[in-house]
Amino acid sequence: MAEAETVSLMDIDEDENKNLKPKDNGKNVIVSGTPPDIKASPWVEKYRPQSLADVAAHRDIVDTIDRLTSENRLPHLLLYGPPGTGKTSTILAVARKLYGAQYHNMILELNASDDRGIDVVRQQIQDFASTQSFSFGVKASVKLVLLDEADAMTKDAQFALRRVIEKYTKNTRFALICNQVNKIIPALQSRCTRFRFAPLEPVHVTERLKHVIEAEGLDVTEGGLAALVRLCNGDMRKALNILQSTHMASQQITEEAVYLCTGNPLPKDIEQISYWLLNESFADSFKRIQNLSFIIRLVLFILLL
Repeated sequence: MAEAETVSLMDIDEDENKNLKPKDNGKNVIVSGTPPDIKASPWVEKYRPQSLADVAAHRDIVDTIDRLTSENRLPHLLLYGPPGTGKTSTILAVARKLYGAQYHNMILELNASDDRGIDVVRQQIQDFASTQSFSFGVKASVKLVLLDEADAMTKDAQFALRRVIEKYTKNTRFALICNQVNKIIPALQSRCTRFRFAPLEPVHVTERLKHVIEAEGLDVTEGGLAALVRLCNGDMRKALNILQSTHMASQQITEEAVYLCTGNPLPKDIEQISYWLLNESFADSFKRIQNLSFIIRLVLFILLL
C-alpha cells in the first residue's frame, strides 16, 4: 500500500516538473526587450513623423514651434483641430528634438484611455511636474506634460490643472491637444499659445501617400490614389488606414477596390442611380437599385473570402 502511494507521489512530481518546463523549443518565444516586427505594425505608427521636418503640412505652425524650441522659449501649447492633422506628431517631434535619448524620461503623456478626473491632476500630473529634472547632456531642463484629447477632461480637472500650470511653469511645459477647443475652459486657453491644425490639403495627403506607396512597393493606380485622397477628407490617419486595409484585401489598389473596402458607394453607381430616379418610373428604378445593391453585396462577399 505504501509502495502504491510512493508511485503516485512520484507521478505527481513528474507531472509538476513537466508543467514547469517550457512548452516550446525556442519557437514563438517573445524575449523581453525584443523590438516588435516593424512590418507588422500599423502604417499610422510606422510612418509617423520623427522630426518636425517630416510633418506633412502646416509649415507655418511647425516652423514657429521649431523656432521657439531652438531658442529654448517654448510656451505652454494648445493644439486643436480635427483628427489626423498632425497635432500629436508635432508635439512628439518637439519632444524628440528637446530631449533626444532622454525622450521617454522627460515627458508625461496621458491620452483619452487614461483616467482624467481631478485625482489624476492632483497626484500623477502634480507629482511629475513638482520633481526636479536633471538633464544629463540634454539642452533643455524643462519637462513636458502632454495631455492628448484634453477636451475629455472634466471641468473640475481643468480648473485644478490651471493652478498646476501656474505653479510649475518654471520647470514644466504643458501641451494640450484637443479636437473641440470650446470644451477647454477659458482659464486654460488664456495660459497657452493656441495653434489650429486645419484638415490637410489634398496635395499634402497625396505627397505623403506616395512616400508610403514607394516605401511599401505597392501597386496603386491613379484612380486608387485619387479615391484615397477623396475619402480621407484631410485626415492623414484615415488615409493610411484605408490604404493598408485595401492592400490587405487586394493586390492592386484601384478606385473600385478602395470604395468596396471602405463600404462607400462608387461614384459611377451614384450617377447611375440618379439617372434612373430622374428618367424612369419609380417601380423600374426600385428594381434596378435593388439589383445593383445585390451585385455590390456579392462582390464584397467574394472579396472577403
